[in-house]
Amino acid sequence: MNSSKSPGLAGFGVLKNTTCHMDKKISVFFSITFMTVGILSNSLAIAILMKAYQRFRQKSKASFLLLASGLVVTDLFGHLINGAIAVFVYASDKDWIRFNQYNILCSVFGICMVFFGLCPLFLGSVMAVERCIGVTKPIFHSTKMTSRHVKMMLTMVCLFAVLIALLPILRFRAYQIQASRTWCFYKTEHVEDWEDKFYLLLFSCLGLLALAISFLCNAVTGITLLRVKFKSQQRQGRSHHFEMIIQLLAIMCVSCICWSPFLVTMARIGINESRSKETCETILFALRMATWNQILDPWVYILLRKAVLKNLYKITRGCCGVHIVNLHMWELSSIKNSLKVAAISESPSSKQINLQPLSSMEQ
Repeated sequence: MNSSKSPGLAGFGVLKNTTCHMDKKISVFFSITFMTVGILSNSLAIAILMKAYQRFRQKSKASFLLLASGLVVTDLFGHLINGAIAVFVYASDKDWIRFNQYNILCSVFGICMVFFGLCPLFLGSVMAVERCIGVTKPIFHSTKMTSRHVKMMLTMVCLFAVLIALLPILRFRAYQIQASRTWCFYKTEHVEDWEDKFYLLLFSCLGLLALAISFLCNAVTGITLLRVKFKSQQRQGRSHHFEMIIQLLAIMCVSCICWSPFLVTMARIGINESRSKETCETILFALRMATWNQILDPWVYILLRKAVLKNLYKITRGCCGVHIVNLHMWELSSIKNSLKVAAISESPSSKQINLQPLSSMEQ
């Protein structure tokens, strides 16, 4: 049926002749498992990031942690909302005609799929840009990348993703129920209108562009940090940069692996749907891979923390037969030196020494 002429019955044409046959028990198991694991892992990651943000509120790492928290919160709500709708659809035996007569639920589902798909990709690229500026232009970063500016960036990214998700609704093009009858998205079958192709290409191009920006900025950041490390032997003030770049690289790899099949599939359908050989099973497999991105993202912050990385480093060196006494002694000496400097700076004698030049200048 033509969705532009019959908005009340939009998307039901695919229900008449579907070629996608799936085991209902396996599909329900996937949906419930993905939603449960995603909610638990994202909740744990939010707790870790909030605790770290309280520690580094006034430091350069605060902006990165704020963006990371926004990414994990977006993933959490994506699992919660999309998972709840998917479970409801399965519980209703995928009878869309009964509970979606005016295409409201399908429109909400489609909007959420687009928003919670693009927003994490956008936030990942923004995080990569923020770290690139923080490493290559530290003075500019310290003056311009305040918490207020980061919150404004988060708001702008979310509003842009909302605009992309609402674009078909604003153009009176309803979201379509897909051939598996389990989710809603842009029209992917019998795509003939240029506007339907435009939405598919817009979604895929924006996602691939976000991945490309992340790759470029992370490459520049990594090369800059390695050059600084080789030129200078000073370790203080650099460890948190390496921790963040490791996390960013992990996020980028996870996003590329999980999202590339779905983005490329949508692009192929949008470019040449008449000769596209994408089946319902292929699209559904790519969608499940994209869902894994929102599950794996929080584990990057859970596992790739400085404390965990140090323990993994010690275990690896121990397994390789390398003694870690030097690393331990270096850590103790650096801690002792830090405590000594802090004690001297806070002592009354140091304050008197600092006040003497001021009094001589006043005289």
